[in-house]
Amino acid sequence: MFSASPGRLVPGNYRSLFADRTFRRLMPVFALSDLGDGMSVVAVAWLALTLAPEGGQGALVGIAVAAYVLPGAVGALVLGRWMRRLSAQRLLVTDSALRAVLLGSVPLVHAVGALTPVRYVGLLGASSLLHAWGKAGKHALFAPLLPDDQRLAANSAISTSLWTATIAGPALAGLLAGTVSPAWIIGLDAATFAVLALQTGRTTLPPSPAPAPAAGGTRRGLSILRRQPELLGLLVVTWVFNLSFGPVETALPLFVSDDLKASAGLLGAYWATFGIGAVIGALALGAAIRLPVWAAMLGIIAGHGLGMLPFAITHTALPSLIGFAFAGLLYGPYSALSFTLLQDRAPADSLTTVLAARTAVLLTASPLGAAVGGVLLDRTSAPAILVGCGVLMILIAATSTLILKLHRDHQRRHQPPHTFAKRTSRTT
Repeated sequence: MFSASPGRLVPGNYRSLFADRTFRRLMPVFALSDLGDGMSVVAVAWLALTLAPEGGQGALVGIAVAAYVLPGAVGALVLGRWMRRLSAQRLLVTDSALRAVLLGSVPLVHAVGALTPVRYVGLLGASSLLHAWGKAGKHALFAPLLPDDQRLAANSAISTSLWTATIAGPALAGLLAGTVSPAWIIGLDAATFAVLALQTGRTTLPPSPAPAPAAGGTRRGLSILRRQPELLGLLVVTWVFNLSFGPVETALPLFVSDDLKASAGLLGAYWATFGIGAVIGALALGAAIRLPVWAAMLGIIAGHGLGMLPFAITHTALPSLIGFAFAGLLYGPYSALSFTLLQDRAPADSLTTVLAARTAVLLTASPLGAAVGGVLLDRTSAPAILVGCGVLMILIAATSTLILKLHRDHQRRHQPPHTFAKRTSRTT
């Protein structure tokens, strides 16, 4: 029998993390907003399917998915001069308020019968304009609050919230789509952003480090990344990885509706199983002390690719559901590892700028992949695209492993042994 109290069943890193009052106050609204975004994973694509003209479903789904994300990269590049001056708290509040207003307009315009594909894509695109800065604010918010040894646990908790929402959000959206229009599900997502903006704005936080005096906004963040080969390499690999995943978001709805002849409920089940795997993976990382970063990253990419291969089986959903859950299990730790490495390496007074620059670059990858997937759907089948994405991920991991080995061999030949040992120890 267990004699330990419930608190002792929680890993020590998480117990000390949730002892912080501010973290306990904000995490529930983070989780609520993540739940709303989880519902929109299904709702955005499914509403595009209902609005698309005959024969243009794949293209509109790809454009809608891209519009929900891609303008954030533009906002990070164009608005950096002004946004980088804001604190992490104000960045998050501003982005959340904008998304609440514009996403909330989707069900209202739909209710009066005026939601055309063009208006739909426009509202989605405008709502994401500040999202790179909002995400940067979210991950920089706790940096001045927590000691260094709690940052990995904090990032793991935030990632776990996201993946938990990926379980519940799509499943809930799939159920609701049988009774209400997906436009109203997007409206629920807008409501969660309104709550996030209100609660974050009311929370008293310690002052963040003053912004660095140098100008340049996102360009300065990119300059910092370029000066650190480890971070630049991680950014490039992550971008290509996200690019290869983009077509999945476009092809999966059509795989469910056309190949499996199923409803939005099964689409929600796919994303839910992915989220279940990701939660387990993210929680496992939070209890870890040290991990070899590059080995973990490339192993995640290769394993994710393997998980996509069962989509070649189209007469039943079970094999691909299991494969998608496996892909999620491996992907769960990826974001937490990335953000922890950035928080450790980037200058404290430039953290939000670096994070926004990273987000701006990465925001272009998945939407571009989704748009390419939408074009390819007019020329090939959804299963072929899904399996092709998996093969591409495996090739990315293999190529990156070879490049990393060549780079380390070059370092061994041109640097003193003690210098190389110190440099490689920082990647664990």
